[in-house]
Amino acid sequence: MLMNLFSIFDPSTSPYFSMNWMILFIIFLLLPNMFWKCPSRVTFIFKNITLLVLKEININIKNHNMKSAIIFICLFYFILFNNIMGLYPYVFTATSHLSVSLMLAFPAWLTMMLWGWIINMNHMFTHLVPMGTPMMLTSFMVIIESISLIIRPITLSVRLTANMIAGHLLLSLLSNISEKMPTMYLPTFLIINTLLCLEYAVAIIQSYVFITLVSLYLSEIN
Repeated sequence: MLMNLFSIFDPSTSPYFSMNWMILFIIFLLLPNMFWKCPSRVTFIFKNITLLVLKEININIKNHNMKSAIIFICLFYFILFNNIMGLYPYVFTATSHLSVSLMLAFPAWLTMMLWGWIINMNHMFTHLVPMGTPMMLTSFMVIIESISLIIRPITLSVRLTANMIAGHLLLSLLSNISEKMPTMYLPTFLIINTLLCLEYAVAIIQSYVFITLVSLYLSEIN
């Protein structure tokens, strides 16, 4: 049963049928408004979400280097679409694998670290010692801050992966229970629908948290 439970994270979602190609059509939801006679409700929703994300990024990086906002928007929608599409049957959830989420977090972290240490080296050195630290604890705080900087891509990727795995495991476990025990179908059906609604919320929140933390890390370098 344990192997069957974790088989939902295999890239091959089904030996007979797969709907992973559906992610290719997501781009049609983001076409500019000029291609439509009047903006649809989906376009209106995406526009409001984009403005909300831009507002949060603007607050975090304090109006500096707003040209990089397009990178945060693309990263946000990429994670969001992968999270949401993974909730549909026969679609592989890419963000539930650590190799995918780490490849999203590590390049962003490495770019910011290289840019910070090359352009603002003095600021990066002073950031290793928080203000008001006693002189006796200075070397100890440098070690702690250095470790916290190094593990940032790991914490970003693990947070995203763990939240995706947890929800999918609960849904898979409850569906197996209703399949093995028909008498439990009605209560598990209600619980599954509730968890599914929560998973949609988690999919949006996790993508928002990911880019918010990345923008906060960028604000520390500026």
